Amino acid sequence: QVQLVESGGGLVQTGDSLRLSCAASGRTFSSYAMGWFRQAPGKEREFVARISNLGFSTYYADSVKGRFTISRDNAKNTVYLQMNNLKPEDTAVYYCAAVRRFTSPVYDYWGQGTQVTVSS
Repeated sequence: QVQLVESGGGLVQTGDSLRLSCAASGRTFSSYAMGWFRQAPGKEREFVARISNLGFSTYYADSVKGRFTISRDNAKNTVYLQMNNLKPEDTAVYYCAAVRRFTSPVYDYWGQGTQVTVSS
């Protein structure tokens, strides 16, 4: 069992930066690939980024490529999402999730989410 808690969301202006954190419980964090997803009001949840269990591989949605960076610190059981040059269309609830296989589309554990609001 893995429990995930996101933090770092908030209200920012266009062009600002935010760093989201996701703290995981348990001693098996380094066994899981991690992903970030987001859900805007009235829209389906969408993939943002993912990182392999040891951090060697990353993958991004086209909409955030070049602006967002996913990273992890396995010693701290934490995954991060650095978001730069934020745009109003990035406004959403952001969720982190854990999965055993990096390429699996079905994630096993989810956090509760943190709100990011970008004003124009």
